[in-house]
Amino acid sequence: QVQLVESGGGLVQAGGSLRLSCAASGRIFSSLDMGWFRRAPGKEREFVATINWSGGITYYADSVKGRFTISRDNAKNTVYLQMNRLKPEDTAVYYCNQVYAAISKAPGGSWGQGTQVTVSS
Repeated sequence: QVQLVESGGGLVQAGGSLRLSCAASGRIFSSLDMGWFRRAPGKEREFVATINWSGGITYYADSVKGRFTISRDNAKNTVYLQMNRLKPEDTAVYYCNQVYAAISKAPGGSWGQGTQVTVSS
């Protein structure tokens, strides 16, 4: 079982940027497809972005395409989410998780505590 710890959230003004990190334990991380998800207040958790095990294939929700970039460093067991041109509607708790396949966007592991992102207008 891979343990995940998210970090990097905070309060930022609209138009600003944040970089989230997700540190994973376990030697199998480099073989896992990974994803970022978010849950806004009063809403269901939703898919944000996924990346395949090598980092060569990525998928994004339409709402973040062109603004967010998912990447990974397998040597550091870490997956990142670079968020640019943030909008108030990006306010949410952000979670990372392994996914069954990057194209499926379906989470397949246990959830961490998440990291809060708040975008002020």
